[in-house]
Amino acid sequence: MRDSSKFVELNFSNNIWAIGSIHSHLKSFESIKEHILNNFSSNDKLVFLGNIIGLGNMAKETLSSVIDMRHKLMSKFFLKPEDVVFIRGAQEEMLLKLLQLQTAPNPSEIVKWMFEHGVDKTVISYGLSSKELSEISKNGTLAISKWTSSLNKLIALKKGHKEYFSHLHHAAFSSSKKILFVNRGVDISRPLSAQNDCFWWGYHNFSKLNKPYSTFEKIVRGYQSSSNKSIDIFNNNIVCSLYKGPISNNTILAGLFNDSGKILDLFESK
Repeated sequence: MRDSSKFVELNFSNNIWAIGSIHSHLKSFESIKEHILNNFSSNDKLVFLGNIIGLGNMAKETLSSVIDMRHKLMSKFFLKPEDVVFIRGAQEEMLLKLLQLQTAPNPSEIVKWMFEHGVDKTVISYGLSSKELSEISKNGTLAISKWTSSLNKLIALKKGHKEYFSHLHHAAFSSSKKILFVNRGVDISRPLSAQNDCFWWGYHNFSKLNKPYSTFEKIVRGYQSSSNKSIDIFNNNIVCSLYKGPISNNTILAGLFNDSGKILDLFESK
């Protein structure tokens, strides 16, 4: 995976596949993976909408399966690296912050908050003890640095994992500028380049957006905080949420779109 900007423009696309938050639910992801591999076409693109890791018990294995899917599609359809896009979600953001924990002013409080939001499951998946980190976070910079170095080494041992975390994008959009892909939301009062962390932490009332944001007539996101129970209500005129709550739900949603923002298909994991 090569280094690139915060944003990806999806050029010369036939159709665009998008996968909502996976949250380490490997079995659910495998059914989505199989469906897309069987139905992908030349000049299609694929966007993962963040939160591949976290909450579930198989973060490491799920990410490896995602990377395997990317390799298979690139090999079969001669895709360019930018044709399969990884968006940064809150879970990826938190893990990246965890890897810099030694620089935090209040590390023990940060660890407690992150673990309450599911990052502990990712730590355990890579073979480290979340309980041990909770204790280490109280013991000063040197001890924390040693721990974060250990996690970095474990991530580097898994093929493609380090590259994944190093090259996450903030958003992606079609060349028509009519469809935008994000993890959670945008601040509609700001341009795309000034969103800061709204992409993965969200923005109030975003779900109620009823007019285009700039030129974007459709915004597809991979996570929302409220709980929906029916696939029929994941779409309003502007926002399409590929997420089925509550968080304990193992269901993964995905969709197929054209570059003008039209929804061609919405489907969920088996």
